[in-house]
Amino acid sequence: MVESNAPMIRVEAVRKSFGSTVALAGLDITVERGTVFGLLGRNGAGKTTLVRILATLLRPDSGRVCIAEADVVRRAQIVRSMIGYSGQTTAVDDMLTGRENLEVVARLCGLRRALVQRGVDEVLQRLSLTPVADRLVLTYSGGMRRRLDLAASLIGWPVLLILDEPTTALDPRTRLELWAFFKDLVREGTTVLLTSQYLEEVDRLADRIAVLERGRLIAAGTPEELKQRTGGDVLEVRVADPHDMGRLVRALEGLGSGAPVADLRGQRVTLPTSDRVPTLMAAARRIEERGIAIEDLGVRRPSLDDVFLTLTGQKLYEPMEAAR
Repeated sequence: MVESNAPMIRVEAVRKSFGSTVALAGLDITVERGTVFGLLGRNGAGKTTLVRILATLLRPDSGRVCIAEADVVRRAQIVRSMIGYSGQTTAVDDMLTGRENLEVVARLCGLRRALVQRGVDEVLQRLSLTPVADRLVLTYSGGMRRRLDLAASLIGWPVLLILDEPTTALDPRTRLELWAFFKDLVREGTTVLLTSQYLEEVDRLADRIAVLERGRLIAAGTPEELKQRTGGDVLEVRVADPHDMGRLVRALEGLGSGAPVADLRGQRVTLPTSDRVPTLMAAARRIEERGIAIEDLGVRRPSLDDVFLTLTGQKLYEPMEAAR
């Protein structure tokens, strides 16, 4: 019998390659029960590979992965009965009604006939789909289709819910409603593994976060712990002319509590600082002395985007050569 305090997810020294491309390079991660665990990394960092291994869709080349102490390779059938998985794209049949889609999933999950209707009705209600349950999915909006896909992942009452970019392309209202729903699930004891392009989403939902880069874990902790790695606050300067970026970086060197980081796309330079007012005044003097035209200068609390810039010197979710 599995102890209730055993981690929900245990990833130990996991490696996975696709030909000469290394997707995961000896990864170690532990996820406690009843929490939201955020997984961050640029496209190609290894997030999707890890998610597919957890969902028993891929086998690791080496290392061990367990869900509730069940090995995902040796006890894959048991693992599948414990997890719900919602991928980046919706997997619903347009020519069936919402209810019929969920009934198919319930039967595939092996629910007894007596439980199918109960399970379907419950998830339809929880995701506010009951009024449209008997309409063809072909008539659903994008937000309704995403809700239906999430509903399908909840059939069978999983103890672990894997959400891979769950609110991509949704409107702000639907996104907020789903955030509230995810929080309710966790309060009821479900563990959630979340990957997302919306850093605000991860910041607001995750109890702990792991940052991946080229298949390796480069940082882990609570959102606040990771933000503290930037030095407490962030000085941000936006230049008027992108050709001044290099001069601005050199002007800010030696100030703050870390090296300045250039964001070419945003035409800005950020600098971690633990002493906001003196750093701000010193930066303003240097910028003025060098005649650099700027559009904005200020100090703010760090974001998870700042964390990633500090850790890698690159923005999150831009093309890169790396693992899948």
